[in-house]
Formats: sequence, structure tokens, C-alpha cells
Amino acid sequence: MLSKTKKIWFDGKLVDWDKAKIHVLSHGLHYGSGVFEGIRAYETKKGVAVFRLDEHLERFFYSAKVLGMKIPFSKKEIKKAILKLIKVNQIKDCYIRPIAFFGYGKMGLSPKKAKVNLAIALWEWKSYLGEKPVKVKISKYRRIDPKTTEIKAKICGHYVNSILATLEAQKAGFDEALLLDLQGFVSEGAAENIFMVKKGKLFTPLPKTILPGITRNTVFHIAKDLKIKVIEKNIRPSELKKADEAFFCGTAAEITPIGQIDEVKINQGKIGPLTSKIKTLYQRIVRGKEEKYLKWLTFC
Repeated sequence: MLSKTKKIWFDGKLVDWDKAKIHVLSHGLHYGSGVFEGIRAYETKKGVAVFRLDEHLERFFYSAKVLGMKIPFSKKEIKKAILKLIKVNQIKDCYIRPIAFFGYGKMGLSPKKAKVNLAIALWEWKSYLGEKPVKVKISKYRRIDPKTTEIKAKICGHYVNSILATLEAQKAGFDEALLLDLQGFVSEGAAENIFMVKKGKLFTPLPKTILPGITRNTVFHIAKDLKIKVIEKNIRPSELKKADEAFFCGTAAEITPIGQIDEVKINQGKIGPLTSKIKTLYQRIVRGKEEKYLKWLTFC
């Protein structure tokens, strides 16, 4: 269950959590015609700070553009609303979900002339996949292909693909799913990017069939600081299962070590030393303990 907060920002107004409602005939509900972002805020010594807010809003507007959606608020207004919402709800560590969707008044696939609604909610969400290394199942479902959609956009409808993979993995007793692309190469988790470690180097899938995540980009910067080489390449499942270490990364997942893929243990099911270093530095960055990266924090 979600941990309720007092207010949700909805179309420019603060409304009570339980009163933030939409019509059952909203276009986005029927066709997945919405876009969203997942953003995190953290408590720091200087107050609550939102991590890489500007980059998230850039992608939010890009995703909307892909759907032909004109968001009725500016980036500046949404940024201000997010910071205000954190203060109003008197919350520190939290997950933030802005979502824009085609609303009530139009049925049929084309969303033209449908009203665009925008909501921002936030809640406490400490650990998305838990604290221990996760067990991962390679899904029978393949990652949606860039020839079928705009893969770099966070469109609501895309996530049905991830839902199917997640349900399959959980039914089989695993924590998370891993999807391959249509060629059989490793793509990404249900809601995370993936890295593997081999002989002191980091490997990650090419950005051709993945959502090139903001946390993924952060890992590239961290690796540079730690003098770890990062290589983007096609990775086969058999190669991944022979990795010294592996981990997921994402706004919700942060840095989550992988302890098992299908029936194969990775690093004896434990977090590896390189993964641990990356995870530690990541937490220092988001909590304002690394001067170099304070530029990524927006303080309330």
C-alpha cells in the first residue's frame, strides 16, 4: 500500500489525496495515452533536495511531444509545484510522480481535442526492490522494439510490457524480470537499466532498445570518478550469467545488486565489491555529500 500524503497537485491546485479523481472515460485510462516521470527527493544536511530534477522534466516534455501532447504548464511551473508539494506535505525522503494524460471528453484512438490533465503526487518509498541482492528471471516476453514505438519516451502504455514480465517473474518466485530484445540480447529490467561487471570493467547494453535512464547516466559519471571503464555492447544472456557482479539501476531501484539470474547465482548471491562502491558513492551524491555533484540537486 502507498503511504498517503496530505496533498496532490492536480491541474494547478492542491487537492486532498483521496479527492484527486478522474473520469472513468478518461482517454489515458483506456488507451495508455499518458506520460510520466519517476523522481526522487532526499534529505540532506542543507534540507530536502530533488535529484536531477531538470533532466527529469526535460524527458517529461520530450515524452509529451512524442504523443503530440501540449502540457498546459511550463517546466518552471511544474518545478515550482514539485518543490511546493514537498513542503506542503512536510516530507523528506520521497518518490515523486508527475503524470500528464489525455483526459475526459474524447474516445477513439486519436487523442486530438482531448483535454490534457497534469497531476503530481509524492509518497515515501524507501526501497523499491528491497535491500538484499535480488533474484531475476529472464522473461519470455521481449522488450518493445524501437521500430514499433518511440523507445526513449516514458509513455504509460509502454509499461504493459513490463507488467506482463513482472507478473511472470513473481509467479515463478523471483523478485524482478529481465527482458531481452527481439534479437535475444539483454535489454533491461521491467523498470530498470542493467550493468554487469567482468574483470573490473562495467558492461551495459547498447542504448538501442532501452530507456536510456537518468540513473544509468549517473552510473557512467560515478564509474569515471572511480576510474572504472564502461563499455556499451550487445550482451547475451549466457554472458550475463557468467558475470562477476551485476546490478540494476533506476530512480526507484537506485543501485540494486543482482544475486541470481534464473537458476544461476551471481557472486554467490552477494553484493560484489565494485557494485558496493558504486552504490555507496551514489548514496553520497543524492544526499549532498559530494561537492562535485551538488549541481544535480534542487533544494526546497
